[in-house]
Formats: sequence, C-alpha cells, structure tokens
Amino acid sequence: MKRFTYITLMILLLATYLRAQDPEAMKKVEAAKIGVITERLGLTPEQAEQFWPIYREFSDKRRSILGEMRNARRDFNPQTATEEENRAMMDLSFQVKERELNLEKEYSEKLLRVISTRQLVSLRQAEDDFRRMVLEQLERRARQQNMRENLRERNQDRINGKRGN
Repeated sequence: MKRFTYITLMILLLATYLRAQDPEAMKKVEAAKIGVITERLGLTPEQAEQFWPIYREFSDKRRSILGEMRNARRDFNPQTATEEENRAMMDLSFQVKERELNLEKEYSEKLLRVISTRQLVSLRQAEDDFRRMVLEQLERRARQQNMRENLRERNQDRINGKRGN
C-alpha cells in the first residue's frame, strides 16, 4: 500500500507538472492512460461507456484526498516541528490513508457493477504499469535533456577555445 501511495503521489506530481508546463501534454498522458487501461481490461464499448465516468469520478476524489496531504506537507518540516505538530501530521497521514482506502472500497463496488472482478484486479495492475511507464518516460527525457545540455556546453567550449587561439 505504501508503494501504491508513493506511485500515486508521483503521478499526481507529474500530472501537476505537466499541467503547469503544457496542457496538451497532459491531454496526451490522459489519452494514453485511457488506451492502456481500456486495452488491459479488455473493456467492451458498453463497459467503457459506463466505466469511464465512474473511474474519472474516483480519480478526481482520490486526487483531492491526496492533495490535502500534499498541501499539509508543503510547509511541514519534521526536523523543526514540535512534538504536537509531528503527531498531528502523523494523524493526518493516517486519516488520509483511511479515507483513500474507504474511497477505493466504495468505488470498487461501483465498478464491479460494470466490470468483472478479474477486470478490477487488472485495473490496479494497469494503473501501476501506466505510472511506471510515465516515470520511465520522464526519466528518459531528463537523461536526453541532460545529454543535449552537455553536448551544447562541449560545443560552446570548443567554439570558445577556437576563438581564444
């Protein structure tokens, strides 16, 4: 569960970053997610029509719950916080996890009216796989950007070295 929460938080941070950077990129990520989940679950057109509104509602509520924790942690420093502040943060963390679990139970029941238990289990795996794919893509892009910057610096150094001769 800890890994799931960490991955969820990373995807939410990624989504926030992409939304701030490029709304078009966010649309592409969302479209890719829909494609991956639809394919992995083997949703029929009838299922997809019922599934996606429920799933989007669930995702929005989960994002909101996790956003509360993110906002609370924004200015929180456990090294400088008092014992009471640390306790309050710990309690909030438990409350958020409990609310997230209750939300997942509630929406699992709603989704089971549309999809099978096999598909619901596959949904969890598809979400994890999609997050992993997005994170890998981001890492790949960061490495490529770093390589381009290094190449530019080397080229600039060569140019500057030739001018000095």
